[in-house]
Amino acid sequence: MELFSKKIDGRKIVVIESDRIDAACAVEFKREILSLIDEGTEQLVLDLGHVKYIDSSGLGAIVGVFKSMGQQASFCIIGLNKAVERMFQLTRMDRVFNIHKTLDELA
Repeated sequence: MELFSKKIDGRKIVVIESDRIDAACAVEFKREILSLIDEGTEQLVLDLGHVKYIDSSGLGAIVGVFKSMGQQASFCIIGLNKAVERMFQLTRMDRVFNIHKTLDELA
């Protein structure tokens, strides 16, 4: 899983550079994101702009990260392309997550 993180305005931005989040990498994806949370992240922005495909395992990993953050933390997703956005809509995850097109929309 290729990802990198940066901190902007107190938010940890995690950019997923892989084009897929699926069963083959979902466990690794979740483990890497959770390790960032263990570093004390209270505001996490997941940038999925490079992701072209996500399956139920990938969505499950994102839900797991979301639950691990707890109710006091802030979690949002940015940069969904049409195919990934459609998967979030079909599974109604677009109603669960705070989703924005760009980081600028969060200001």
